[in-house]
Amino acid sequence: MPMLDRLLPIALLFISNIFMTFAWYGHLKFKNAPILMVILTSWGIALIEYCFAIPANRMGSAVYSAAQLKGMQEVITLTVFAGFSVLYLGQKITLNHLIGFALIAAGAFFLFRTHS
Repeated sequence: MPMLDRLLPIALLFISNIFMTFAWYGHLKFKNAPILMVILTSWGIALIEYCFAIPANRMGSAVYSAAQLKGMQEVITLTVFAGFSVLYLGQKITLNHLIGFALIAAGAFFLFRTHS
């Protein structure tokens, strides 16, 4: 299987997660914005996210199982969120956050293990 078949879904999941993180959490910097405007804006951003996530999962299913795609997506989400939280929201990542993220990543690791 060509390397691009394995890497393209991962790249698309990263892009989709950037959009989804902004859709879900970007509005936290604009707490005075009317909630209806925030919801509609977030829906628009989420639509763009779906334009990357759906092809990522469709193409990725030729290489990865659904469980592997989901585990991969969770690790990517946490990676994107950690960067977003620090760079955009100005929040700190604590040791407890890192431990929690590492435990989730450990769970994803087991999804990729082959049976003995």
